[in-house]
Amino acid sequence: MYTIIDPASWERKDIFDFFSQVSDPFYSVTFPLDVTELHRYVKERGLSFYYALVYLCTEAMDQVEAFRYALDGGRLVLLDRRSPSFTDLKPGARKFHIVTMPRGDDLNAFCRAARARSLAQTTFLQQSSETGDLIYFSCLPWMDITALTNERDFDPDDSVPRVAWGRYIEAQGRLQLHLSLEVNHRFIDGLHIGEFFQGLSSRIAALG
Repeated sequence: MYTIIDPASWERKDIFDFFSQVSDPFYSVTFPLDVTELHRYVKERGLSFYYALVYLCTEAMDQVEAFRYALDGGRLVLLDRRSPSFTDLKPGARKFHIVTMPRGDDLNAFCRAARARSLAQTTFLQQSSETGDLIYFSCLPWMDITALTNERDFDPDDSVPRVAWGRYIEAQGRLQLHLSLEVNHRFIDGLHIGEFFQGLSSRIAALG
């Protein structure tokens, strides 16, 4: 679901028009994230750290309006919310698959539903679920990362945020990972990434 926006009265029309003229309007940022409280929370409840962080990132992103702008058939729209689409590995598997599902409104329920859906999925990707309201997630849990880029069919109208992170590491008694975020500058500025970071950090801290 979405609301159609009149581009002429859109407050960031000048920024959108400016970055619409460049050949590659995409950029990425990687930043450290304290996940100590999230790790403690999921371990106490037997939940997946990965699924939980996917949920919290999606929830935090939905609270920043800029992340919900998109182009649908050339029309500027404001999405009601985005849905996570994330890579996953079944136990013992060496080939990943992509799971797409609604976020819902409960972290614990999402983690349980994500595990069940991932285990039950028999295809690499359910193509019918690939819509324009997604967030793409991936993870490299085998190493700490300091930057990451994503493959794409180049389309300047692509508004799907891409999020990835690596292995969490211990530093001064806290757990930290580096989170990589790739976005389209036509829709999202550094200010909005800062708001996302603050919202995500606050949600993780609140778990404690």
